[in-house]
Amino acid sequence: MTTPQSLPIVPSYTRDQWWNPAADVRATEVLDASTGEVVARVSTDGLDIAAAVEHARSVGQKSLAELTIHERALLLKEIAGYLNGRKQELYDLSFATGATQRDHMSDIDGGIGTLFTFSSKGRRELPNANVIVDGAPEVLSRDGSFLGRHVYTPLAGVMVQINAFNFPMWGMLEKFAPAFIAGVPTIVKPATPTGYVTEACVRMMVESGKLPAGALQLVSGSARDLLDHLDMRDMVAFTGSAATAGKLKLHPAVTERGCRFTAETDSLNAAVLGLDVTADSPEFDAFIKAIMVEMTVKAGQKCTAIRRVIVPQAMVEPVAQALESKISSKIVVGDPRVEGCTMGPLASLDQRDEVAKAVAILVEAGGRIAFGGPDAELPQANPNGAFFAPTALVFDDPFTAAVNEVEAFGPVTSILGYADTPEAIRIANAGGGSLVATVCTHDPALAREFAVGMGSHHGRLHFLDRDDAKTSTGHGSPVPHLVHGGPGRAGGGEELGGVRAVKHCMQRLAVQGSPDHLTGITGLWHTGAATHSVSRSDVDAGKGKHPFRKSLAELRIGDQFRSELRTVTLQDITDFANETGDTFYAHTDEEAAMANPFFPRRVAHGYLLVSWAAGLFVDPAPGPVLANYGLENLRFITPVTYDDQIRVTLTAKQITPRVTDEYGEVAWDCVLHNQDDEIVATYDVLTLVTKTWPTA
Repeated sequence: MTTPQSLPIVPSYTRDQWWNPAADVRATEVLDASTGEVVARVSTDGLDIAAAVEHARSVGQKSLAELTIHERALLLKEIAGYLNGRKQELYDLSFATGATQRDHMSDIDGGIGTLFTFSSKGRRELPNANVIVDGAPEVLSRDGSFLGRHVYTPLAGVMVQINAFNFPMWGMLEKFAPAFIAGVPTIVKPATPTGYVTEACVRMMVESGKLPAGALQLVSGSARDLLDHLDMRDMVAFTGSAATAGKLKLHPAVTERGCRFTAETDSLNAAVLGLDVTADSPEFDAFIKAIMVEMTVKAGQKCTAIRRVIVPQAMVEPVAQALESKISSKIVVGDPRVEGCTMGPLASLDQRDEVAKAVAILVEAGGRIAFGGPDAELPQANPNGAFFAPTALVFDDPFTAAVNEVEAFGPVTSILGYADTPEAIRIANAGGGSLVATVCTHDPALAREFAVGMGSHHGRLHFLDRDDAKTSTGHGSPVPHLVHGGPGRAGGGEELGGVRAVKHCMQRLAVQGSPDHLTGITGLWHTGAATHSVSRSDVDAGKGKHPFRKSLAELRIGDQFRSELRTVTLQDITDFANETGDTFYAHTDEEAAMANPFFPRRVAHGYLLVSWAAGLFVDPAPGPVLANYGLENLRFITPVTYDDQIRVTLTAKQITPRVTDEYGEVAWDCVLHNQDDEIVATYDVLTLVTKTWPTA
């Protein structure tokens, strides 16, 4: 017979091995949210946290530093693929947390999808290196011999995650992915009520064989002294209550030793119905559906859930009635493993009690329960489970302190009426800083007024109308492409945001030095740095090799080609105008061109010069250069008139081999000069080049 005491303790994973406490240790029991049965036991008594931190800083840092950003991104994709093949196991386990099949999509599938997204962005948007360049170089001397530039380098320590109970898998993976891409090892501290799902995910990641040594560690249970071992090398990413975040921020690791601390905490998010929307508008149905979804997905246990519904005063009762009707027709509360149940329980009995207390405070402050409440009947729910009915309250005074301060972290929302748009904005902002707000309007002018008025108090604004209702990712779904976070009571931090999230795990550094210094540091050629230059006459005489004849195996940063001069004639300009139809007066009307302060007389088309530049530098025979796939940063600086001459200098600026392909990307610095050595145009030419090419 299985007893709670006979259940194995959820293990931790530190120093690249699984760890369990002594068999007779006193452990915390974790209950099935639907049935109240014990499903896991948790303890970290005896776990050497200091050794885990040191392992991350030494072994983890070393193993990740041996890989480039692209190599780490590819591993992330392979880990995601492995988890994707085993997600049914995770679904089956997660049911015990109260999650429904719909909830699995946001937590389990959402977490895996985040890995895939960061893998893709890491390989498409970041260099195949370990240093990320930020912005353009700053010329700090007249002759260009001294430059400055901002770069990002990985933090030297560990990313510590302290996560909430509501998203045991996504909460971990959305922080792990950018840290891994950045080259920073991670220690995960999940919340005890659902940490057994996190442990299962980590176990699968280990079993994939794709995790570098020391890259990921797991603390399954209390980690009371974890922050004692952190300093300026490290970073803490916290998700949970503002009260706990406030205590952690005061830890000496943060206040004295310089450990970075970011928080994502309480958030009284809002959904605002614009004055242009009536009960007959298509937007009305989309608005009601959005609220229903946010109240019931994860049983409302989402940091992004809609806690305040802000509507025109005349729409308060219609919204309350429509919302009750929608929920009663769509939502059945019960064990998510039972067919037909569409909303599960809260994660624990303690959490259920906390929500009931919060609702009682809201009622005492003047809230009227429109439907639901602690005493609502739930015929499909086990009395031993942590169930709570979807609940809406109505407040006559939208500025009641409690409704803008107290968060019932469950399937609870409050409906507030407003008189005009400025008042709606004030109500929304009264939450003191939120992760997200939805504004439902079909009026672009209203959308702008809300965006300007609410932007300073929110991390994300989600605009909803008839045009995007079917394609919107939703109010409460953070996407890895965009920042997730918010000001004020929402924590003041930022997570996700594409490559921005990667940079959160890195140190922005100003580097100053010669062009050669900056080229060596960044892997990006800078004007004035050393070159290996050949001219057309050198190539023709066999004294050098055209850079276009070099594969990635031979090509080096600074390989350069210098063309001869080409004379521009008036006939060339006229012919190009006639062939292209670009007969702008500066190219075709001498008198009008001379009246223009920018031109000496008729001038050559910029695109004619760019086309000629290609003719001056291209090596036409088949070779390692497979394709030109674009130009970047094109600027025309000095006009070229007839009888002028132009020449081009082409320099290999950046070389990015693709980890999974037989070719890579090469960015070429291209500069056009005239006969007086004045710069005519600058731009980058982007090409695809094979990694190897026959030398014979």
